[in-house]
Amino acid sequence: MTELSQAAASPADADARNWVDRFAPGPAKPYLRLMRADRPIGTWLLLIPCWQGIALAAAGGAPDWPQLLWFAALFAVGATVMRGAGCAYNDIVDKDFDAKVARTALRPIPSGQISLRAAWGFLAALCLVGLAVLLQFNPSAIYLGIGSLALVAAYPFMKRVTWWPQAWLGLTFNWGALLGFATVAGAVRAPAFALYAAGIAWTLGYDTIYAHQDKEDDALIGVKSSARALGRATKPALALFYSLVIAFFALAGALSHFGALYYAALLPAAAHFAWQIVRLDIDNPALCLAVFKSNRTAGLLLLAPLLLEAALPNP
Repeated sequence: MTELSQAAASPADADARNWVDRFAPGPAKPYLRLMRADRPIGTWLLLIPCWQGIALAAAGGAPDWPQLLWFAALFAVGATVMRGAGCAYNDIVDKDFDAKVARTALRPIPSGQISLRAAWGFLAALCLVGLAVLLQFNPSAIYLGIGSLALVAAYPFMKRVTWWPQAWLGLTFNWGALLGFATVAGAVRAPAFALYAAGIAWTLGYDTIYAHQDKEDDALIGVKSSARALGRATKPALALFYSLVIAFFALAGALSHFGALYYAALLPAAAHFAWQIVRLDIDNPALCLAVFKSNRTAGLLLLAPLLLEAALPNP
């Protein structure tokens, strides 16, 4: 592959037939890649906790379905642009690290497709769109949304100071569970915190799997991760993390006084997590990526019991 064609290609962890490479106009491609539009799994993993928070709050009363669908659509836009903003910020901070890792060397900033000045401008534009979405919600949700910025700002530096940057990502990526709940309920209550805790445990699981792709490069350049910290203990740790996910979802149900059907509906998600652990080979990067991506299915399976509870008539 020539230098020019390398610069025009998506990074190695993007699907070879992603829509950006196939359909996007040439000048837009580097910016779409900067916001990871060619790899939508991250948007799903940011969005699904928001939808879970909406559904959990809705299950506590008489749902206004048109309003809930409107909120869900707003969160879809917000998750898309704010995940893009987070990726742009992360790439600005990590530009020197990314240039040394095979999987990330073709990202737009280290490969020279986008200048730092242009990246900062694009980041600002995405944040303005995110702010416009946030202002559609109630004051409690707005304050929560603003509060998440400190978590986002600190995240790229965590891999330099702790072996558990995945835990900080969990705090950041699942903030939408609190935000979604507050958007519907007007405040954050105990069930929402249980849902947030479940999301943190979920992220610890899936991002540890993701980090196993880079563990050799990370060791060479001194980047810390839970994958490196756990090593061969990864599968038992995943069993713990995913068990905590189900336990905290059960706690959210108990705090919300959900019926037995809710707990039965958690079983498919539990089975999917068991499948992930059995299927995983931490020394196979392609398989790690595939198992990581399967967490969109896991998240939707966890959303289903909340939607079911919301749809059932209140006694």
